[in-house]
Amino acid sequence: MMTQQFLKFLVAGGIAAVANFGSRIALSHWMHYIPAIIIAYLIGMVTAFVLNRLFVFEGAGNTLGNQVGWFILVNLAAVVQTLAISLLLADYLLPAMDVRAHTETIAHGVGVLVPVVTSYLGHKHLSFRAATHHR
Repeated sequence: MMTQQFLKFLVAGGIAAVANFGSRIALSHWMHYIPAIIIAYLIGMVTAFVLNRLFVFEGAGNTLGNQVGWFILVNLAAVVQTLAISLLLADYLLPAMDVRAHTETIAHGVGVLVPVVTSYLGHKHLSFRAATHHR
């Protein structure tokens, strides 16, 4: 079910991806490729954090430090998930299904898509969890 919050999450992620990609292109005018990728990734992460904090998960009840810590952990888990799914598909499942063309591209595409849902849930329930009301 597509909630308004999930759609905002997708938009924020899209904007962060554009910030990452665009800043890498700009940074490559002044530095080598690898440092440009690393700095661009950090720009994308900061963009994603700010957009999620301000527009997607406005009612977060945990501290800024907790939000940052969980945000980093959820994103690290997403990278591991992307890698695992991509490798599993490219090395085993797609060849077993006799898919021979563009296996790495297909595998990576699925690997990137799957963590969208788990990242959303992780950020909703950990990074930017709603304030709990105790009586």
